Amino acid sequence: MRRLLHLFALLLLAAGGMQAIAAPIYITSYPSEANAKVFVTQYKSEANCIVYETPYQSENDPGVWFFTKYKSDARARIYYTQYKSEADLVVYFTKYKSEARCRY
Repeated sequence: MRRLLHLFALLLLAAGGMQAIAAPIYITSYPSEANAKVFVTQYKSEANCIVYETPYQSENDPGVWFFTKYKSDARARIYYTQYKSEADLVVYFTKYKSEARCRY
């Protein structure tokens, strides 16, 4: 449970929850180098985070994620898993920025 709360805090910080700009998130191909294993769901109701992907690093709302192409620029690294049971975080991607949020 402590690890999960730490993970949420890291991803919220990386998503810009407590910063002036959104920290970049890098998608890795290796689970061992990821800060979190993420499962993407098709259902909002089972998600821990409803995520809006932004093309702008200057966005700073919780649940708004900016993805970088460069691992060296990233504040958090995530690995997408096919299995919900091995995920640290379950996310649903929304088309609407107003729906973006994370809950514990």
